[in-house]
Amino acid sequence: MPRQSAKASATPSPKALAAILEESGIRPTAAQLERLWTYHQWLRKHNEELNLTRIHNFENMVRKLYVDSLLPGIMIPLPSPLMDLGTGPGMPGIPLKIFHPHLHLVLAESRQHRVRFLESVCEALGLEQVVVEGRRIGPHYDRSVHGVITRAVEPMAETLERIEGCLEKGGRVIFMKGPRCDEELERAVRLFAGRYAVVEDRAYVIPGTPHRRRLVVFVRESERPAVVRQRAGVGGRHKVVASRENAEFKRLFRALTPKGIKKEGVCLVSGSKLVADVLRSRSDLVQAWITVQGGPPPPPASPESVVWLELDKALFEVLDVFGTGRPLLCVRVPPCPPWSPEDGLEPGCTLFVPFQDPENVGTVLRTAAAFGVTAVVLLKEAAHPFHPKAVRASAGAVFRLRLRLGPSLHDLPATLPLVALSQDGRPLEEVVFPDSFGLLAGLEGLGVPAIWRKKAAAIPMAPGTESLNAATATAVALYEWRRRTTAPKASSEPAR
Repeated sequence: MPRQSAKASATPSPKALAAILEESGIRPTAAQLERLWTYHQWLRKHNEELNLTRIHNFENMVRKLYVDSLLPGIMIPLPSPLMDLGTGPGMPGIPLKIFHPHLHLVLAESRQHRVRFLESVCEALGLEQVVVEGRRIGPHYDRSVHGVITRAVEPMAETLERIEGCLEKGGRVIFMKGPRCDEELERAVRLFAGRYAVVEDRAYVIPGTPHRRRLVVFVRESERPAVVRQRAGVGGRHKVVASRENAEFKRLFRALTPKGIKKEGVCLVSGSKLVADVLRSRSDLVQAWITVQGGPPPPPASPESVVWLELDKALFEVLDVFGTGRPLLCVRVPPCPPWSPEDGLEPGCTLFVPFQDPENVGTVLRTAAAFGVTAVVLLKEAAHPFHPKAVRASAGAVFRLRLRLGPSLHDLPATLPLVALSQDGRPLEEVVFPDSFGLLAGLEGLGVPAIWRKKAAAIPMAPGTESLNAATATAVALYEWRRRTTAPKASSEPAR
C-alpha cells in the first residue's frame, strides 16, 4: 500500500476530503466540496442502520467510493440523461451529479430502504433533474435514456439485456469493472453483435491505491423496441399475439410437426447463435422474428419484410421447445426437388439418409456439410429435415446443403454405385470409393436391406460392440472418403 500523506491521514473534515481529491487530480469548487461532504455525512449517519457500504475508513471511503465514482467523468464525456443502474447508496451517480450538475440523472435501485435513503439525500443536497427509480430495471422498462453507468458486479451481457427497453440508439453503456473481465466482455460482444459495439476499453488505477480497474464502454447500434414497434406497426410488420386462437400462432404451432411444416412451408429456428447465423446467411428465407412480449426487436440487419411477433409468455414457451428463452425465427423452407435413380449421381459423394430420428437427420446433415458431400437424398423413411430438432442438430447446415427427396430405402436399385454401411460387410479400409457414388447408412436398429449387406463397408470396432449410432457410422465413412480424396495420389488407393 502506498504511504498515506499527512493531509490524507488527517481527521475527517471537508479540508481532508479536498486534500485527497486534489491528490487524485480532482479540484472541487467550494459548492461541490460542500455537497460531497454533506453526502459523506449522510452515508456515515445512516450506514449502520441501512448497511449502505462496507467501507468505513475515511480515506478508503473517499478514494474507493467518491474518487472512483468521479473518474469516468474525467476519462470520457458523460451522456445525458444518464441512468446509474444498481446505484445502491448513490454511486457513482450522486458524486457525478455533484460535479456535473448539467446531467439529467436516473438513480435505479430496487431495495426500498436504499430508495428512501436516495430520495432523502437528494433532497438534502438540493439536487435537481434527478429521478429515483425504485424498482428493478428490466427489458420492459422504457424511460428513454442516452446513457447507462454501473459499478454493479452483474455480468455485462445481463446488463445489456436489462436495458434493452430504455437505452436509445447511439447511447452509451459505461461499465466500471475490475481488471479480469475479459471472459464476460467476450461473451457480451458475442451475444450482442449487431446490437452493441465496444468503443472504449481502458485500464486505470484508483489514485493513491493499488486497485486496478477497467472502464468498458459499449455504444448501442440498434433501436429501442418502442421505436421499432412504432415504425413496424405503421407498415403492419409488428403484431402482438395473446391468444391460442390467433391465426399467426396456429401457423407457428403447426410448424412444430412434420405434417405442419409441409402444410405451412415454414420451420422454426431457435438458439442465439443459429438464429444469428440464419439471419446473416439466409435472410432471404426469414419471415418472422418471434419474441416474448417485451423482448428485443429484430436486429438492424434484418430484411425490411420481416414481421415482429410478440407473443404472450405462455404462447412463446409453447414454441420455444428447447427452453432457450431467446428470440425464434420463422423461416420459409427452401424447395427440395425430387430425385429418382434415373437421375444418376453427380461427381463426388451423394449421401442417402433414411434416419427416422430428427436429431440423427440433423447430425448427419451437419457432418455432410463438414465433409463436402455433393448432395443429400432424403429417403421416404427419413424424418423431416426441417423439424425443430433436426434444424437445431444440423447447426444450420440444413439451409446450406443441396437436399433432394428420394424413394424408399427398399426401392433403391441394386445397380446404383452405392457404398452401404453394415457390420456384415468388408472392412472400410478395403472399400474403393468411385468418383461418383452414394453413401447409404441403414435405418436405426434395422440396418440396410439384405441386397446391400454383402458389398457393404464395415467400420472396425472393439470386440463385443454390437453397432455404432447410424449418424456416427456415417461420419466415420465420410471422414475416410474425404481423407483419401485429399491425400497425395500415391497413398490414396486403399489396400485390396
